[in-house]
Amino acid sequence: MKDVITKERTFNRSIQAVWNAISKAEELSAWFIDADFKAEKGYNYRFTSSGEENCTAIVGEILEADPYTLSYTWIVEGTKAVTTVTWRLESEGENTKLYLEHSGISNYEGETAVTMFNNFNGGWDNCMSELNTYLKKEAHAG
Repeated sequence: MKDVITKERTFNRSIQAVWNAISKAEELSAWFIDADFKAEKGYNYRFTSSGEENCTAIVGEILEADPYTLSYTWIVEGTKAVTTVTWRLESEGENTKLYLEHSGISNYEGETAVTMFNNFNGGWDNCMSELNTYLKKEAHAG
């Protein structure tokens, strides 16, 4: 089974705009999920989904928060499996290339790992689309 999900996307926005969208609680909450989040090494964050049935919270610890790399553990509340999410940004002129990696999915036991891999993979595709929509809207708002 695959253990790592990777996504890559280029946004027509500055590296700082993309960094803010993935590292600031108020921006994460606008496009991703309600966030108690600080991009500070050691901070214990909490993502809470509002309005979705059967959805639990995501908790973890910030492992790295150096512009422009953000890495944190990802624990679905009620499970014991610890995975890691890492975002890396690179400036490409006026654009920003974003690399996302979600690793350690084989830490889930048995068939649960396959299910979680498929769920996370589709979820990150949705997140990339939501982030793109958010960044486009923010570009026209300012």
